[in-house]
This record gives sequence, structure tokens and C-alpha cells, in this order.
Amino acid sequence: MQGGGAVVADSSSKDGHAPARALAPGRSFPVKLVARPQLLFAVLATGFLAAALLLVVLGGGGAVPYYRLPALAVHDVLLAAPCAEEKEEDQVVDRWWARPPARSAWHNMSDEELLWAASFEPRRRSRRPSAPGKVAFMFLTRGPLPLAPLWERFFNGTGESGLFSVYVHTTPGYRLDFPPSSPFHRRQVPSKATRWGETSVVDAERRLLANALLDLSNERFVLLSESCIPLHPLPAVHAYLTRSHHSFVGAFDDPGPHGRGRYRTALTPDVSVSQWRKGAQWFEMDRHLALFVVADGRYYPRFREVCRPPCYVDEHYLPTVLTIEAPMSIANRSVTWVDWSRGGSHPAMFGADDVSKDFLERLAGKKDKEKERCMYNGQPAVVCSLFARKFAPGALQPLLQLSPRILGY
Repeated sequence: MQGGGAVVADSSSKDGHAPARALAPGRSFPVKLVARPQLLFAVLATGFLAAALLLVVLGGGGAVPYYRLPALAVHDVLLAAPCAEEKEEDQVVDRWWARPPARSAWHNMSDEELLWAASFEPRRRSRRPSAPGKVAFMFLTRGPLPLAPLWERFFNGTGESGLFSVYVHTTPGYRLDFPPSSPFHRRQVPSKATRWGETSVVDAERRLLANALLDLSNERFVLLSESCIPLHPLPAVHAYLTRSHHSFVGAFDDPGPHGRGRYRTALTPDVSVSQWRKGAQWFEMDRHLALFVVADGRYYPRFREVCRPPCYVDEHYLPTVLTIEAPMSIANRSVTWVDWSRGGSHPAMFGADDVSKDFLERLAGKKDKEKERCMYNGQPAVVCSLFARKFAPGALQPLLQLSPRILGY
């Protein structure tokens, strides 16, 4: 150091620790050199702050819950799948929804998160247009599936695993136990308690629909119970549903006490008494209507609030709302046969003694004099029912014996 000049570090050094050089006597200290450490600190602080904000928005805490996907413990539920045929302009569009079907139906989403995720309609499907869409078989049960061996034969008989997917909603706490070879293996979805005649039943139906919608290859959605059986082979059922121009939801106007008599004036102005409809709980619908149902924020909250027994949401919500919003999209009939001839608030239950060759032939439409008559895609048809209920667990053995010859699986 000479002549009392100030010492300044040479910034040309690699790590800033080069030998000091003296400032010429009489020259003032450069302001930009004094401010350099403070400026560097400010730039670094700003960078860290920006990075922290970015992490919060894209993957951080719960401050922005509906601008990102919920963080899931199950890694394969909402993962993106690369697509080799994807165009460059589409590469940034289909992120989490361009994914393969999940290996397990289980996840840790809440109902709100599930319905939100399922309500998206992506711009581009994740499967090739030439690939057949799948039918989602959704089982709403209280626990076990006593007729599972019959359904396993139905699903596995043709080896066409690409035609279907399975979802099972049981009583909370009940765990299904099926081997990996079974179509029911790991197909149980998170559930909540349901009680007959209450809104919790339709909550469960929407929960099943939402889970099935997460798989973009599912195009048709059919609701079944543990007492249902299929009346035709899987390829025939798949073709019947995927080629249909309509969804199979029954809806009729009942002017009596069990129809319009259940109407609630609190539903006005959204639903008038003249629009009130009744129908069977066991529906089948296409993807467009399924998306509408899980995203419905107009009608369903009102039904949940005011429709209490003897107003039953499961008998009136879908028939009424779809008649209002999509009357040309529904066939006004169900594809699940039931027998109400014995009277009462529940259909007939069939046991082992009821299952015979003649009985199954009649259900499957193989008796000319007793064939059903219905409309299919605007044309008269004799195949009207694809499923039947209610069958008791004791009916399993005669069903297994007769199904290969009569039902075709």
C-alpha cells in the first residue's frame, strides 16, 4: 500500500481472493465498487425469493389447492405417460391426464379432489382412435362379492382385457381379497358409508364415476350391485354399449304419490313439478354424461339438501336432471332387468331353486314368445337387458353350471 491509498480486490480473479492493488493517490473511491457486495446480495435474495414462490405455486403447500394436482401417495394414479405420436404443439397440453390406467384403483384423494380431477375433459384422448373404448363395470356393494366367480368367468372368458375395467365401492373398512389373476384384484376404491334411501348412495355412485373417469380409455359406465349377473358374453355386452347412440337411464313421469308426490317445491326454479321424473338406480351412461354428473354443481347440491325420504335421490336425481339437460341422450330405459311382480319396496330375490334353464333363457331373450321388445339406436330390438338382479349367493352354483350353455360364457 503506497501513499495511503485504499486497497481494492481484483475481481478478475477466479474466486475473488487475488492480491490487493492500491488505488492511486488523490482519486475518489468508485461508488460501483462499494455497492457491489450489497448488489450481489440483493440479486441472490431476489432469486431465492422467486424460486420459493415458484415452488409454492407448483408443488408447495395448500395455499393454492385448485391450481395444481393434489400430492398423492400412490405414485401411479395421476402420472403423465409419454406419447411417441404426440405433436410438438400438444406436448405441453396433456400432462397428468395423458397417463396409462392405474395399476390400482386405490388413492388418497378426498372426494373434493377426486371430483375435481375427474371433471376435466382433455383436448386429446390418450389412446389411439382405432383402439376400442372400455366399459367400466362399477360395483356398488355392502361388502363381499358372492357372485365374483361368475363375473370372473365373464371377464376372463375371451381374454379381452382391453374391453373393460372394474371398480368396487364397499362398506368402509371392508377389504376385498382377490388373487392377481382376478379382474377384481386391487380394484377397490376409497369409500364412505352408504345407507339405503339416503343421499350417501348417490354420493357413492358419483365417487365410482369419478374414479372410472380417471382412466381416459373408459367410454361407457355401468352401475351394478353384488347381486347382478351378466346375461350375455363380454364382447356382446361391450359392442351393445359402445355402439349405442344413447345412455341407458330410465326416466318416466309418475303422477302418483310415489312419483310427483315426492317432489319438493324447494327445488324451484331449477326443477319444476312437470320436469320431475322417476327411474331405476342402475344406470349406464357414456363419458359425456358421466362428466356432467361428477361436475354438477347446480342440481345435485339442491337434491342433497331438500330430497329426503320419502323423496329418494337415487330414484329421482339422474332421471330428472338428465331429462332436463340431455333428453335426447338417454334411452329412457335400463339395461338391468329386475322383477317387481312380487310387490314391496324391493325387487324379487332369486335363489338356487329359481335358477333353471328356462328361467335363464327367458332372461337372455332366447325364448321367442317371451322376448322383450325395445328400441335400440332408433330401431326395434329384442335384446333389451344385458344384466339381471337380484340373485342370492346361493344361486352361484347353478349359475356356474348353466352359464356356458345358455349365457355364452
